[in-house]
Amino acid sequence: MKTKIFVLLLGMSFQLLAANPMLMGELTQGSMIRGKVSPGTQVWLNDKKIEVSQAGDFVFGFGRDAKLSHKLVWQSPDMTEADSMPVKISQREYKIDRIEGVAQKYVSPPEEVLERIRGDNRAIGNARKTFSQRTDFLDDFILPAQGRISGVYGSQRVFNGEPKRPHFGLDVANKTGTPVIAPVGGVVTLAEDDMYYSGGTLIIDHGFGVSSTFIHLSKIHVENGQTVKQGDLIGEIGATGRVTGPHLDWRINWFSERLDPQLLLK
Repeated sequence: MKTKIFVLLLGMSFQLLAANPMLMGELTQGSMIRGKVSPGTQVWLNDKKIEVSQAGDFVFGFGRDAKLSHKLVWQSPDMTEADSMPVKISQREYKIDRIEGVAQKYVSPPEEVLERIRGDNRAIGNARKTFSQRTDFLDDFILPAQGRISGVYGSQRVFNGEPKRPHFGLDVANKTGTPVIAPVGGVVTLAEDDMYYSGGTLIIDHGFGVSSTFIHLSKIHVENGQTVKQGDLIGEIGATGRVTGPHLDWRINWFSERLDPQLLLK
């Protein structure tokens, strides 16, 4: 059986042709890919089963340093036919800043706060494990705050020759109190006013493992379990946690894979 693949730009509508998957998104590191198959079709990516909605929608994502060759497999609803196709993604170059002479206290957190940091990380990790049948992730995303783009996905700092964790969000700088809105609809799975690194932290589940994280918030206007619609006020920009100035750090995850929010914007 000859495989066909249709890769479309974000925001464009598409129709399902035959039983072959249709993919929407930019095939590159950091990208979220939305797909469509005939209802009842099963899908796997690199031997990992991908959940498919009753309507045939599915989603997956590639991390910052994902390998460039992948394999998508699907099987017909009646289990009588299966096929596969390679999925090739492009490699990206990221901004690297090398800074020397940084005091050690700014490089590593003090020992007395490590347990608090571990607790914060567990809470965030549990929220990002959420799986729901919501399909808000299919909608076009909008920028959650107005301001200057001050940080981009994938960038990394090297302090005193020691590489630090890459930046996995899109930073929007503006004054404290600037409104933050929901980029698409979803359900709040975490709302914490004071985490060590991220300060005011909010996570919203958009369905099928896709979630948004908003950090350094000065105020949070929603609570855990609350349903929000695109454009709803959810918080305010702040300078909470470990930051040097007020800004929103907006992040997108597909489960544990950290994706580039900027690739979801028109």
